[in-house]
Amino acid sequence: MKLLALETANEQCSVSIVDDTQELFFQLDARAKAQTQTILPMIEQAFNQLDLSAADLTAIAFSRGPGSFSGVRINAAVTQALAWANDLPVVPVSSLQALAQAAYRVAGLRSVTAVLDARMNEVYIASFELDQHGIMQAVNEEQLLNYADAEQMAQFELVGSGSALIKPEQIQYKDLSATAQDIATIARAHAEQKHWVSAEQALPVYLRDNAWKKIPEQGKS
Repeated sequence: MKLLALETANEQCSVSIVDDTQELFFQLDARAKAQTQTILPMIEQAFNQLDLSAADLTAIAFSRGPGSFSGVRINAAVTQALAWANDLPVVPVSSLQALAQAAYRVAGLRSVTAVLDARMNEVYIASFELDQHGIMQAVNEEQLLNYADAEQMAQFELVGSGSALIKPEQIQYKDLSATAQDIATIARAHAEQKHWVSAEQALPVYLRDNAWKKIPEQGKS
């Protein structure tokens, strides 16, 4: 198995390729909002370095959101294009689950509440616990909540860009973010069981119904 994983939902850009047991390639561009310029060159670099093509892949995984509207849209569009062109299945991964996986990878946390800044005085939030296979699994549904309601939902250690917004005293992991490594870890477990979807189902998840609207239409000045 060879799996390509893409992460652009958190305003950064990273690409990973893994096989059944190890990471073969990883690159991160930490510049904010550079995804449109970097995602395709990074994929090409990965293929060239490993002497692979898209046709050699088993599946493509991507961070399907919630997250940055433009970042989520870029991730889904690139994934769909590659999957359609090469008749590949797709593994959509929650960006909140990927953030929880990053908390385990980086800090060894086994129970976390992942919180992402959704702007407009709201956050995306869900809680996760580590399973016996080393994968963070959701213990409740992803939600878009105001700060006060989100604080009531926080079950475990807070991680992510929204953590300081709902509990200013819990800032230790506010700068933690997911990468394609975390997408790949989660997606590999799904791909091994062939739990994937077709390219046409590689759809973004925004949680905010009016995410597509222009800022003035959202009531934001």
